[in-house]
Amino acid sequence: MNPDSTPTVLFLCVHNAGRSQMALGFFQHYAGENAVAWSGGSEPAAEVNPQAIAAMSERGIDISREYPKPWTDEVVRTADVVVTMGCGDTCPVFPGKRYEDWVLADPAGLELSDIRPIRDEIERRVLALLDELGVPTPSRASR
Repeated sequence: MNPDSTPTVLFLCVHNAGRSQMALGFFQHYAGENAVAWSGGSEPAAEVNPQAIAAMSERGIDISREYPKPWTDEVVRTADVVVTMGCGDTCPVFPGKRYEDWVLADPAGLELSDIRPIRDEIERRVLALLDELGVPTPSRASR
């Protein structure tokens, strides 16, 4: 990654309806204009998980306007860091990219009370990633 460039992170999971959408929401909330993030899925669902939307809204982050979308090779090649969450062999691998595999439970079909710990772990990992990338997080002070 060029030290003068804005870091770009791609969050990938199978359906792009829960984990990757929550990660994207936290990333955008904390990084603001200091970094870029996208999300995608290998088999995008019809809609973002309503319980994931509810869990994020409890934290003041609105992901209700997001929608599941497929990833493209171009997007993967553009990213500095690719974070995969449960997509196994269907996630793309390109030489020279930084990959992280976040092993997290799939929130599909879970109640809100069961999604909260997943949400909180995603937030912790997003903040750690932003720290590793040297991205200032002005929103962190407002938590």
